[in-house]
Amino acid sequence: MEEMNCILCCRLTGDNTVEKKKSIEENKDDKTVASFVKDIAWKSAGTDKKGTLTKEILKAGNPKISAQVFTFRELATATSNFRAECLLGEGGFGRVYKGHINNQDVAVKQLDRNGVQGNREFLAEVLMLSLVHHPNLVNLMGYCAEGDQRILVYEYMPNGSLENLLFDLPPNQEPLDWITRMKIAEGAAKGLEFLHEGANPPVIYRDFKASNILLDEEFNPKLSDFGLAKLGPTGGQDHVSTRVMGTYGYCAPEYALTGKLTTKSDVYSFGVMFLEMITGRRVIDTTRPTEEQNLISWAAPLFRDKKKFTLMADPLLEGKYPVKSLYQALAVAAMCLQEEASTRPLISDVVAALEFLARPKAV
Repeated sequence: MEEMNCILCCRLTGDNTVEKKKSIEENKDDKTVASFVKDIAWKSAGTDKKGTLTKEILKAGNPKISAQVFTFRELATATSNFRAECLLGEGGFGRVYKGHINNQDVAVKQLDRNGVQGNREFLAEVLMLSLVHHPNLVNLMGYCAEGDQRILVYEYMPNGSLENLLFDLPPNQEPLDWITRMKIAEGAAKGLEFLHEGANPPVIYRDFKASNILLDEEFNPKLSDFGLAKLGPTGGQDHVSTRVMGTYGYCAPEYALTGKLTTKSDVYSFGVMFLEMITGRRVIDTTRPTEEQNLISWAAPLFRDKKKFTLMADPLLEGKYPVKSLYQALAVAAMCLQEEASTRPLISDVVAALEFLARPKAV
């Protein structure tokens, strides 16, 4: 732990500045987010009854939307009429299909039309991804709000989600090696760092998990699915009070108990995901023996005994990792998983530690 504390306290030299990726050039046809929300809310009764989304937008300065507007016909053509063969995945908010538009592959997310939550996620995604642009955040290319359709179009990530590569590995594919795992963790942490410290106002992601980390052809990670994201506290406030939402097992304990959301809530979720990457275990796995079904509970006693650290490494790694690096990675995870939010590190300190662990010479 002492080694890791040194890494976290001493920031690496060099340029660690988080830079915004330039957004698509705005043109006179771009509409503001506020007018967009008003239009969608009018089409979808109940979507923003209390005006909460509009208030969020005003906090952000009412930016313009630069994403392209697609017709439903264009997206139906791009996905061969949303054929089952094009289905990439399915979640609580809808289905994602692989499509082809303008000579490039895209991911087309068709939200569930049978509920207000789908509309709210659609609005939140367009809002957040119009505000924030960074190499470690997925790029929103366009959307369709024709009639009752709510469809989002993203860049296509050929290596799918981190969840699949950790827990549902195809038989013919090699497991992720140690350094690749550290680089993925570093990139994901940089995405969070931008949301927390580079965006203005800051953004709390609220749904950080392995299935929301997508990987390009070189395994560079990008955070996706901003449907639950919230603009952070302003005006001297230290938290945002909100209804508890997210994925069981990933939610920080103080947020689950009180509904008080801070950037440290995201740091806890990052710690859960990072421990999954190190161990190859799901945070909740009912197929395991009772005492091993909850990853955090299973890991707690092992964290206290350094001699047992190697028992926590993913068996698929087959021992091919530097033991010192394993110890340091577990120390980072343990610090992120502190019960008290105030004792968790800032995500920028986590980035500094992971930059060190992801260097080949650390192997």
